[in-house]
Amino acid sequence: MEMVERYIFAVTQKLPQSQRKDIAIELRGLIEDMLEDRSGKNHYTESDIEEVLLELGRPKELADKYRSTKKYLIGPELFDSYLYILKVILAVVGISIGVGFAIQVVINPVNILDHFVDMIVSAVTALPMAFGWTTFGFAMGELMGNVKKEDLQWEKEEWKPTNLPPIPVEHSRVKRGEAVTSIIFYAFFIVLFSFSSDYLGVWVFHDEFNGVVPFLNEQNYGTYLVFIILTLGIGILNECLKLAFGKWSYKLVLYTTVSNTLSMAIILFMVTATDFWNPTFMSELVEANVLIAGSEGYDTFNWIWSRVTFWTIVILIISIVWNGVDGFLKAKKNK
Repeated sequence: MEMVERYIFAVTQKLPQSQRKDIAIELRGLIEDMLEDRSGKNHYTESDIEEVLLELGRPKELADKYRSTKKYLIGPELFDSYLYILKVILAVVGISIGVGFAIQVVINPVNILDHFVDMIVSAVTALPMAFGWTTFGFAMGELMGNVKKEDLQWEKEEWKPTNLPPIPVEHSRVKRGEAVTSIIFYAFFIVLFSFSSDYLGVWVFHDEFNGVVPFLNEQNYGTYLVFIILTLGIGILNECLKLAFGKWSYKLVLYTTVSNTLSMAIILFMVTATDFWNPTFMSELVEANVLIAGSEGYDTFNWIWSRVTFWTIVILIISIVWNGVDGFLKAKKNK
């Protein structure tokens, strides 16, 4: 009955998550009844099963009969996940903006009206941005993950149940929780880099909050912001593709490797630029009385700061290689 399970899996994967279990039970019962009517016995041959599945038709066509609509930007296979993730992301963005407003009020209560206006502007800008990136990511996932070779065949071409793909093994399926967590992570950092970049640095406290020594060059930050958002958006697209495919395949590994390489190229372009990092970072730490020039602590921190770009590049390369190899091994187990 392995062929039956493969057929049921192929049909239900094209349906909304909430319907899959019930339809799988219904379809399994239907196939068993058809086998009994055809053979009149409890033991069926592969030939009997193949004839019944041929009578039911292609998995895609049968899945279409279970739903009322067939034209969509984001199909039923992904729509439940899309709505869930969209709600979570919008909540994360809203909470992040609210927390940022609260921090600004605590740090500088005198300008509370300005902070409130900033919060409104951030919400009006960030929420549509989060909605747009999430929708675009899932739409691309629908386009790239759902277009399969068997779905593009002409109706006159013969379809055979023996060509059904195997059910992916559990450890090689894409873990939905990990993908959702990553999308939330990317959405949070889009908000952080877009509207709270002032707090990306070393926080200075001397009895009270005295300010932040920024890691990045504030004068040129606006120039690089579009590249930062693009990189994080590519990350969201990556995770949406994983959800769309549902399991690791060589095609998914190729897509994610290409997008990761593109992200790395953008990041390398930024971190190696002479005007990306704060050129007066160390001197500002001295002026803020965080470090004493010439001290052992100063020399140690200066050594770390001077190698930030190098270690960023090393970590990026290791991450891309690791993700590519890990994805390839998982895809290989699905063959």
